[in-house]
Parts: sequence; structure tokens; C-alpha cells
Amino acid sequence: MTTRQTHHHYNLIMFIVGFIGAIIFSRSILFEIFIINISHLPMLAAFISGMLFASTFTIASGSLFIIRLAQITNPFILIIFGGLGAVSCDLIIFYFFRHKVSYHASTIYKQIISKSHLKKILHTPFFAWTLPVVGALIIASPLPDELGVSLLGFSQMRFFQFFAISFGSHLFGMTSLVLGSKLY
Repeated sequence: MTTRQTHHHYNLIMFIVGFIGAIIFSRSILFEIFIINISHLPMLAAFISGMLFASTFTIASGSLFIIRLAQITNPFILIIFGGLGAVSCDLIIFYFFRHKVSYHASTIYKQIISKSHLKKILHTPFFAWTLPVVGALIIASPLPDELGVSLLGFSQMRFFQFFAISFGSHLFGMTSLVLGSKLY
């Protein structure tokens, strides 16, 4: 088994463990005690829930917290501060990809397609905007944020642009989650 396959299996196992852990925790009395205690600080509760919502391994817990907090707190505070919490996690990933991974990937990229027609295609205006759009769609969807943030990190996006896209995407995703919980 290669290192890549081992890493893939590890991520899948960690996601499943996080999902099962969130279900078990949500059915315990500790979950209700935690929600009641943290609901006295709605901005902090929303921020922490948003941070959990932004990671593949903790998205189940973050979603459960957001759904439960939507029943007892102001949904606007929950969505705004939850979005800020999610963006704070995304900024760490964005910084890592922008300054660490993209440097190493660019040297490999140059070696692979230095004399190829693919290089010309990848540098057209069409591909200049597709990475940010696809990245934003991935962040807003239930797919892992890390994938969308890494695409945005590889693009030539400024910090403010990334913040706006990430925050807007999380606002959309959390609004959908809160509205869905109100309907259910």
C-alpha cells in the first residue's frame, strides 16, 4: 500500500470516527449541558460551531451544534459569527497552501507541462476564474472545505478576495443548514 493510499484511508477513517463521535455525543446528556452552558455566550458558541463546521473531520459536530443552536439563539448571530469562525479555519488552510504547498507544486507543474499545449490552455482567461468559482462552490457545499480552499490557494487570489468568497460561501451553507433545521 502506497503512502497516498494510507493517507486516503486515514482521512476516511478520521471522517467516519468524527461522524460517529458526533452522533454519540449528540445523544448524550453532556451535549445538552454543553449547549445550555455555551448558549449564554451566543457569539462564542456560533464562532466555535463555525470553526467545527469548516473541517472535514469535525463537520458533523459543527453541523449538530449549528442545528441545535439555531433553536435557541438568534439565527443571524449564529450565521454571521459561525461564518467568521469557519473563515478563520479556512484562512489557516489558505495561508498554508498559498505559502507552502503552492511553491512546491509550482516547480513540479513547470517540469510536467513546460513544453505542452496544456500550458497554453491552463493560462487562458477561462481557467483564471474557474479555480475560484469551483473553490467557492466546494466551500458552500457539504464537500470538504480543505479541497475548495486549496483550489483558492493555488489561484492568484488576494487575501480580501479569499475572505469575501469564503465568508459568502459559508454564509450560504450555514443559512441553508439553519433554514433546513427550522423546516424539520
